[in-house]
Amino acid sequence: MRLISRRSMLGGTAVLAVAATLAACSKSSSGSDGDGGVYFLNFKPESEQAFKDIAAAYTKKSGVAVKVVTAASGTYEQTLKSEVAKSNPPTLFNLNGPVGYGNWKEYASDLSDADFTKQMTDMSLALKGDEDKVVGVPLAIEGYGIIYNAAILKKYFAMEGAKATAVDQIKGFDKLKEVVEDMQAKKADLGIEGVFAATSLSPGEDWRWQTHLANYPVYYEYRDDKVDDLDEIKLTYSDNYKKIFDLYLNNSTIKPTEASAKTVTDSMADFALGKAAMVQNGNWGWSQISEVSGNTVKAEDVHFLPIYVGVSGEDKTNIAIGTENYLTINSQAAEGDQKATKDFLTWLFTDAEGSKLAAEKLSIIAPYKAYAELAPSDPLGKEVAAALTNKDLTPVKWVFPTFPSQDFKDQLGQHLAQYASGSADWAKVKDFFVTTWASEKKSAKES
Repeated sequence: MRLISRRSMLGGTAVLAVAATLAACSKSSSGSDGDGGVYFLNFKPESEQAFKDIAAAYTKKSGVAVKVVTAASGTYEQTLKSEVAKSNPPTLFNLNGPVGYGNWKEYASDLSDADFTKQMTDMSLALKGDEDKVVGVPLAIEGYGIIYNAAILKKYFAMEGAKATAVDQIKGFDKLKEVVEDMQAKKADLGIEGVFAATSLSPGEDWRWQTHLANYPVYYEYRDDKVDDLDEIKLTYSDNYKKIFDLYLNNSTIKPTEASAKTVTDSMADFALGKAAMVQNGNWGWSQISEVSGNTVKAEDVHFLPIYVGVSGEDKTNIAIGTENYLTINSQAAEGDQKATKDFLTWLFTDAEGSKLAAEKLSIIAPYKAYAELAPSDPLGKEVAAALTNKDLTPVKWVFPTFPSQDFKDQLGQHLAQYASGSADWAKVKDFFVTTWASEKKSAKES
């Protein structure tokens, strides 16, 4: 996420409200002194410190002030609306795919001729706007799936009667379910509290389910219809969505009724402290694992399994790989600030020093020539890089940037929480998904 955001707008995506003005005594970020500065409105909480470090390095190198503000969890659009109305608005902000562009096209710049755009290794990853102009460039290519602790699985595989004896035997939903339920039955012997970490359904903390997991039924429906978007969705794969969500809820460290009070931090702590063997999240989650106080999970034991939902042929799929984190320059900002921001992005994406720093601090795989030899150092980043070159498995495409709105995802999260608590049945989740999708897509076209 979410880079999500998961979180998130992702997400993914989701963020902690913090504003950090870096090198305040340097050049102004308002452009009032004629030189210009950078104000980045970020939505990734787990990357906040990394962006501060990157900004500080750039300020030291160039003397240009950089301000980094991270919006509160689930409030990116709201925060952006508030900030752009101020006298010193963000000069650099995120667009959440085509829906985000639809909301902010008056503020998105044409980046088609920017040096960093020309340095992209895959132009299909750029966000296109009116007249096929590039209006957003990706910060990174990311991946998510089921993160597992190999040490715990190894212990299970050695047990008498285990439903699998190696990870590569877990192909498809049926085998995943069989293994997970057997592990849950043996959780005391395995020394865990549940197979899966807590399903976080607290408002603003539910992006892994209302965005990342919801990607799966939509991805398969798009695949079947051979389209990239739909004005109306049938949610043909509703039962598949339900099956994997139920598997998480019923084989967890907590009861389903407790999920509405749990956060992503709670969930990642379950995994980091060895209370759970698996957790759905993305490669950005490594920092959330490694930095937990008392972490017991070794880097070499952290790996990805694809998310299986019971669709024919899914044994040939890999983790979900894509991007939703598009950066654009505020076309309404002062001219000096726009130039300063473009210079900052050029340094970040094309300069040897900037790209190396970003690759190290953000653990990203970025689709720019300067990043070609910069392999991620963390275990999950390495697996995303490997998935990109794996010719035997097909990555699941990120289609959630086509979801109608953040409000749609937030309300979906509320319906999932009601289902988890037992106060609503799955039919209400599906009905909301289908009817609200259609009404919001229609309203967007008419506006």
